[in-house]
Amino acid sequence: MRLTLKPFLPRSLFGRAALILIVPIVAIQLVVSVAFIQRHFEGVTRQLTRGLVFELELMRKAIAEAPNAQAAAEHAMALAGAFGMEVVLPVPDASDLVDAQAWNDLTGSIVTRALRDGMSGVIAVDLRSVAGMAVLTAETAHGPMQVSVPRVRVSASNPHQLFVIMILASVLMTLISYAFLRNQLRPIKKLADAAEAFGKGETVPYRPRGALEVRAAGAAFLDMRSRIDRAIETRTRMLSGISHDLRTPLTRLRLGLSMMPDDEEAAALLSDVLEMERLVDEFLAFARGDAMEEPVEVDLTLLARRIVENVARGGREISLSLPQEATAPVRLRPQAVSRAVENLVNNALRHARHVALTLIFSDRSVRFVVEDDGPGIPEAQRDAAMAPFARLDEARNPNRGGGVGLGLSIASDVARSHGGNLTLGRSEALGGLKADLRLAR
Repeated sequence: MRLTLKPFLPRSLFGRAALILIVPIVAIQLVVSVAFIQRHFEGVTRQLTRGLVFELELMRKAIAEAPNAQAAAEHAMALAGAFGMEVVLPVPDASDLVDAQAWNDLTGSIVTRALRDGMSGVIAVDLRSVAGMAVLTAETAHGPMQVSVPRVRVSASNPHQLFVIMILASVLMTLISYAFLRNQLRPIKKLADAAEAFGKGETVPYRPRGALEVRAAGAAFLDMRSRIDRAIETRTRMLSGISHDLRTPLTRLRLGLSMMPDDEEAAALLSDVLEMERLVDEFLAFARGDAMEEPVEVDLTLLARRIVENVARGGREISLSLPQEATAPVRLRPQAVSRAVENLVNNALRHARHVALTLIFSDRSVRFVVEDDGPGIPEAQRDAAMAPFARLDEARNPNRGGGVGLGLSIASDVARSHGGNLTLGRSEALGGLKADLRLAR
């Protein structure tokens, strides 16, 4: 199994751009800290320690030239006062002393190493016991000597100051870059939101902003949206004219048939005229789609109950399953969604005895699931069944209650216009067809 960092990387453009910005800054911080700053402080510490070693050797030489221990102590005190040190000579018990330094002392090991390398007879270097002091214990001609020196004499003053300044400056520059990056990515986010809303059938205000490339993409999107809107408007206007032209002769035929004697021939002709009107209405509903309807907030549980009530008024019954918890309204085109669900329900009622309608909510979508106990649709023909004017049953006669093959196509178009899709499968509960109409929230 190959290990990869892809699951741990951010998915959004903003997160990836921020990662591209932050990683080089952190890498530069580490490289500069290790390769330059740390070495600089180590060099300064060694240089200061060598100066201290020179003073301590001078003090040990004066002690060695003293005739007795008292004179040696006096010479040591005099030199210690001149060098700014504190000295104890002799040390009562120096056998138990060891080197000591704090865990966070970055230069302590360098001080200890430089003192031991520069002097002979060093017993212990204590950098922890006395705050702000370096305590050195070393052998002399008149016994162990303990010297206390201010820590600033052997280490660079405020060794962490440069680190803090650099980190603060890096944080400040990162925040500035973050604000600038967010400002540059905001137009891309707005373009994505406008495109997503248009995919759901909504038109939100959008104006191209940002860099030249983003402006060009935004202008192209606006041109595309305008062309699509004009195409839908032109098609709708054309079909409205066709509807008017077709309905006029059909109305004349109905009036003429109503004046004829009531016989079987006239009734058959009138039935044909009514069927023609129904087919024209179905074709126009498919061609018009939901372009003329504005999205509104809809309670889908009420919409589902209304569909079931309409079916019940027609003398048929279907089972309805709704979420137990209260659901928030969803913004969509209610007439288009009702038409799509009713088409699925009517198709199921035409070929089955038992039909079930289920409403399912999720975080990002809402689903109308229509199941039946009919013969279903073979898996190889399900995609073709959603094509316009597709009628899988060639023996079906439109004049005897059949359609023209637009029910599933209308439902599929409505689902796509709401950012979803329509999928066909086999019902596990009833054994027939399962139509899953998914709409984006």
